[in-house]
Amino acid sequence: MSTQGKLNKITTAVIREMKKKKEKVAMLTAYDYGTAAIMDEAGIDIMLVGDSLGMVVLGYESTLPVTMEDMIHHTKAVCRGTKRAMVLGDMPFMSYQVSVEEAVRNAGRFLQEAGAHGVKLEGGREVAEVTRRIASAGIPVMAHLGLTPQSVHQLGGYKVQGKGDAAAKRIMEDARILEEAGAFAVVLECVPALLAKEITDSLTISTIGIGGGVHCDGQVLVVNDMLGIFDRFTPKFVKKYANMNVQMKAAVTQYIDEVRMGQFPDDAHSFL
Repeated sequence: MSTQGKLNKITTAVIREMKKKKEKVAMLTAYDYGTAAIMDEAGIDIMLVGDSLGMVVLGYESTLPVTMEDMIHHTKAVCRGTKRAMVLGDMPFMSYQVSVEEAVRNAGRFLQEAGAHGVKLEGGREVAEVTRRIASAGIPVMAHLGLTPQSVHQLGGYKVQGKGDAAAKRIMEDARILEEAGAFAVVLECVPALLAKEITDSLTISTIGIGGGVHCDGQVLVVNDMLGIFDRFTPKFVKKYANMNVQMKAAVTQYIDEVRMGQFPDDAHSFL
């Protein structure tokens, strides 16, 4: 039986033990109570209330407009639907960049107000001190390297990171710096698979890949992508396990037709 199957609650200690036993971590984003409850019952290890909700839930063009209030609201809903999985709150743009003190305060809100078990934040060595201080406050931190969507304008778009020797070396160094700063895991987004493997092999903390290849200690996808709900674009690293966009449209179309033709509600769905 796997480590996660033996325990009722996923914690940072469980994630560390899974790394030692080479058990893969399954992680997805979640934004609402109903979806979180289904995913929790299915056995997902970690749910990330991602700032990706700005694009797939709130309809923004990027994650940049997402606020702390948006994140707290959705994290509360996810936590209400979760009994077993670890829930992480994604620290939105400008919630941790202004000062270390403000970063710790905002990270604490995810636990104190929303009920999350930790936070995720983007960046490398430049957020090492923030990571250290948040972790020192007793708040688990998942780091995030490679393609960091909050820096999309600085990066020049949604592109694979770490392809050259210098860029790969910097990401590797950043991963080690963040491990030393106290992060319990690190997301590797859109980096070459061999680089992700090298980083995974060199760290004692877990790596979670999203476009980072199969050798990471775990994987994460945006749930709206993997269920085929969000159809504005599909990144190369996304595998669609369902096509709910088509299924939902078909169901809504059938409902509209039956209402207009007077077929719904029938006797079975009426009080006689």
